[in-house]
This record gives sequence, C-alpha cells and structure tokens, in this order.
Amino acid sequence: MDDDRIGLGVIGCGGFGLFALQQFTQVPGVGLVGMAATHRPASLAAASRFGVENTDDLGAFLGRGDLDVVYIATPPFLHHDQALAALEAGKHVIVEKPLAMTVGQADELIAVARSRDLLLVTNLMQRYNPLFDAVRRLVEGRVLGEVLRGSFENYASDENLPEGHWFWDRTRSGGIFVEHGVHFFDLFEGWLGAGRLESAQVGVRPGTAIEEHVHCTVRYGDSALVDFYHGFHQVGRMDRQELRLVFERGDLTLYDWVPTRVRIRALVDERQTRDLCGLFPGARIDVDASFGGKDRECRGRGKAIDASQVIELASGDGQSKSPLYCRLLRAMMGDQVAWLRDRTHRRVVTESNGRESLAVACEADAMAHQNGVHR
Repeated sequence: MDDDRIGLGVIGCGGFGLFALQQFTQVPGVGLVGMAATHRPASLAAASRFGVENTDDLGAFLGRGDLDVVYIATPPFLHHDQALAALEAGKHVIVEKPLAMTVGQADELIAVARSRDLLLVTNLMQRYNPLFDAVRRLVEGRVLGEVLRGSFENYASDENLPEGHWFWDRTRSGGIFVEHGVHFFDLFEGWLGAGRLESAQVGVRPGTAIEEHVHCTVRYGDSALVDFYHGFHQVGRMDRQELRLVFERGDLTLYDWVPTRVRIRALVDERQTRDLCGLFPGARIDVDASFGGKDRECRGRGKAIDASQVIELASGDGQSKSPLYCRLLRAMMGDQVAWLRDRTHRRVVTESNGRESLAVACEADAMAHQNGVHR
C-alpha cells in the first residue's frame, strides 16, 4: 500500500462481480487497478466501466507493484488455487463464498495467510446487516426467553441456471450446501454458537441428474434444532426466503435472503416491550391482546410468566434489498481495510467465518450423499 491507497484487483468478474466492485471502490482509499483471467461480456463491461486492463496473464497480474488486495469472483472450484497464488505473491485476498471446496483447502489457505500476515476473508457480508446485530442482542439478552427452534427456507430461482451451468456440477460448485448454504450457517452460528449436524438430505429433479434441493438439521446448544432448506426450482419473480426463530415467548421472522424485514409476535410485559422497541427503533407495534390483574399470570415450559400483552412488531417495510446489499458490501470492505491499516482492529468477519461455515456445509453435503440421493 502506497500513501494509504489500496490497489484492488479482481480475478473473474461476472454480473455480481461488477455489482460488488462498484461498492468496494466507494470505500475511501480503495481503487481498482486491474482485472485478470476472464473474457465474459460482463467482465469486459466491468473493465470498460472502470477503465482498467483485463489480462490473461495471471502471473503478471499478481506481480503488479500497485496491486495490494485481490478479489476472487470466480466459480468455487477455482477459489483455492487462485487464492493460494495470490497469497504466495504477497497479496491480501477477499474471496467470494465459499472460501474453498474442502476444509483441507481452507486450512492450507489460512495457514499461508497467517504465516505472511496477510488478509484472507470470505465475503460473508450478512453479519454487517443491522438486523443481524439486533437479532443477536435479542437472543443474548433473552428478551423472549430461550431459542427453541429455527429454520431457513430458501425458495430460489433457477431461471439463470441452465442445465449445463457450473452451479449444478458438484465438482465445480461443491453442491448447494457449499456454494450457497455457507451464508446461513454463518448467520446462525453468529446467533447461537457452534452447531452439530444431525441429518442431511438431497433431492434430484425428476428425469434429470440435477440436484435441485437440499435440507439439513443442525442442533445448537443442548436442544435448539434449526432446519435449513435450499431449493433452486422457482421462477425469478417468485424467488423468496424466510428465516425464523422460535422463542419461549414468541417468534421472529426475517424475510429475503439479505434480510430487509422483520416480524415478531410475542407475549410480553412492559419491560420486554420497551426492550423490543430499543432493538428495533421505529418499528410498528400492534397489540393483539391485553391482560390485567390475575389474567397476567400464565405458564409455559413449567415456568411462571407475567405478561401484559400479545404484540405484533413489524420493521423494515418498504426497504429495498439492493440498496441494503450495497451498504453491506461497503461495510465488509471498510472493515477489512481498517484491519489492513491497523492490525489491532477487531473485524466482524475473519478467515475463521469462512472456514467454520464451510466445515458445516461440507459435512452436510457428505452426509446427504451418504444417505443417498432421492429422485
């Protein structure tokens, strides 16, 4: 880095790569200096957008003196070798999820990065969402009691995934758990701690070899079971996601794969109502039922409960996903840049996030295929 300027280069750059680069380069001091190893129309458009060279010579690209950070936006099967080459060239690395195809590959990359004091991070930008932090504080503060159960349901579009796309080839994508599921394993670990895989399944689209949906259950702590379902079988305009946590005194639902909206239905007293308003400022609260006198007393899970009302809280209505996604990408890059400039900075996402979420994903993929593919 020269005079606090950080030279960013990208390997591979499809439509999402351009979207991300336009956010990364808004972080003060970060500038795109070059692109490598791709000739897709979207990549050439990105090179034109930024006015930088697009080269086939990866070695020459990594040897550039003005290149400090390499952003890897290629399919998963290329991540390990390209990240390793960049690290060995003395460059910091930001890689699209997943970090690698196997835990062994991830461990090798982490060892090289740490031995050279280099940045290595997976773009798990979900942890920068203000809703992530609000839910974390809700869980840690036990505002609605203990978490009993959770789920993530992803009904995703396959309109831009034709049969021959690398996404469907497990040797290139790692499978749905690895290519896509790591985001959500990381989210739940951030809320509930490390989990333990209990079961996993995979299903094939009838009449094809396409593995179009997967499901697994992870146990967090002693009893909280969380189900993860990912199905790539919807038309684009019906793409939708819901994430749910069930507590002793209510439930919370987040909507969209980058969560923008939250709904909470809960049995609360005055203090808990105040706490929820603090966690979700500006939220709309509707009262479904009120209780007074002896009617405040009730029981659940063998515990006495004092409650003044049942409420429905809603927040985030009208918020668009794309602008929020942009903010999360800028926050992720800003967090990593802060560490590059000051090694005492505590990052929200580190190399460990990429490694641990990949470990759960690889275990789920292996268990699902050990159990047999359901056709």
